Amino acid sequence: MGPDIVFQLKSARAGYNGRPVLFDVDLVVRTNERVAVMGRSGAGKSTLLSLLYAQRPDRVALVPQASALVKPLSVFHNVYMGRLDRHSTAYNLRNLVWPANAKVAEVRHVLASVGLEGEIFSAAGALSGGQQQRTSVARALYNGRPVLIGDEPVSALDRVQGSNILNLLKGRYETIVLALHDVHHALEHADRIIVLEHGRKIIDAPSSALSANDLLRHFGGEP
Repeated sequence: MGPDIVFQLKSARAGYNGRPVLFDVDLVVRTNERVAVMGRSGAGKSTLLSLLYAQRPDRVALVPQASALVKPLSVFHNVYMGRLDRHSTAYNLRNLVWPANAKVAEVRHVLASVGLEGEIFSAAGALSGGQQQRTSVARALYNGRPVLIGDEPVSALDRVQGSNILNLLKGRYETIVLALHDVHHALEHADRIIVLEHGRKIIDAPSSALSANDLLRHFGGEP
């Protein structure tokens, strides 16, 4: 891959349990691109993101589908997990039982950016769906790596709240690839939009060349 290429797929195929999901997908994502991946449920969006993440796990902060929080643990601990691999097991265990003041301050600062600083010691499972999603975003922000992959990172938020979070992410990451379901979010926050249909790429174009009707024609969604 060239120096400005973050991800590259050539005739990529993928499937699960013998069932094909993606077919012959070619894709190059370069530094500083903001890419939205769209399509109906089952089109292959999550599979595509998984292939990309597998190429550069050391450079990617991830917002997985459905937040993927450890719900009995506090919001602090769920966000702190974004950097588990930066510390020793002994240090991480100590912070599980007795969080260091410096780490609490770091996590509280990140949570403030998503409006959740007051929930830092609440159990993640006690939060609303939207709050859990913002906790997952905070974990990715705390991770600090330069590339973001997000699988429907604002699907539980209203459009205004979702737009605020997407603006926050755009300000923190040099390269972004997000699966999105809201065409307005995609058109406003991505500079490139990819649409998958039955595992194949049917659109790959600058967002400036597309309209909401262009996208809705292929996969439906909120007008």
